[in-house]
Amino acid sequence: MNVTDAHGGDLSRGLEEVPVLFEGLAFHTFQYSPDNVQGPGSTEDPSEVTLPGCSCLSHSCCIDSCSCLQTHGQTYDGTGTLLNLNRTDLGFCSPVFECNALCTCSDDCSNRVVQRGLRFRLQVYKTRDRGWGARTLEKISHGAFVCEYAGEVISFEEARRRQLAQRSEEDNYIIAVREHAGTGSVTETFVDPAQVGNVGRFLNHSCMPNLVMVPVRVHSVIPRLALFAGRDIEAQEELTFDYSGGYSNQRPAELLPMQSDAQARRTDGLQKKVCRCGSNNCTQFLPLDLSILS
Repeated sequence: MNVTDAHGGDLSRGLEEVPVLFEGLAFHTFQYSPDNVQGPGSTEDPSEVTLPGCSCLSHSCCIDSCSCLQTHGQTYDGTGTLLNLNRTDLGFCSPVFECNALCTCSDDCSNRVVQRGLRFRLQVYKTRDRGWGARTLEKISHGAFVCEYAGEVISFEEARRRQLAQRSEEDNYIIAVREHAGTGSVTETFVDPAQVGNVGRFLNHSCMPNLVMVPVRVHSVIPRLALFAGRDIEAQEELTFDYSGGYSNQRPAELLPMQSDAQARRTDGLQKKVCRCGSNNCTQFLPLDLSILS
């Protein structure tokens, strides 16, 4: 499904549980997908069920008997609100594991949140000076799941190729998340919603965002990049997240840094884009951490 018209209606064309509204002039074509899809270089299919499930027969899992919660811990309360959102563990958060397709608990289990998709009415609109943006049409409570940053899951090599092929005036949508397992192993995930993506691709950067990104695993070992409300958000408020992965003084996920001399040389030709978030702690330029450089 290609999205080309933009005079009203549902941007997702029925693929989301809640319509994604939009207003304004037509924008460039892309394929809407509410979930991650396998892209070039990726060896894992995000839709493949690769994680084990629990054998709970209750309406909602409890930590006393659920193997999922016992293995990974309880991360949501009974209403689906993310627990321990304000983290102090050196700026990193633990990934979330939800019950999956192999679990025998009900679809209403409190450990099934991100997989249910959108629950709030969102709207894509033309901002005054930052291009397209997304806002909520209803109030969102602190800790509630808002949307995913979904797109093509690609390899590092493909991410680098795409970035180096971009013109300076083009937007870079690629996000790279690095997760530390605590034993020295590191997992890297590259997601690009430029051609295939969801409403998350329209979220603008802010140095003082209202959303926080958390890696969430459901059926596959490939994480979903879920965005939760970092505070209470009012209706008509624009939704934003920090492209460098931060939230206030907390970092929900470490994005690939630029370290080597080779990286520094390669960024010389990249034009920094001015940040127009307008927050008091604005850094003046959009983070280059979002870029994928070797």
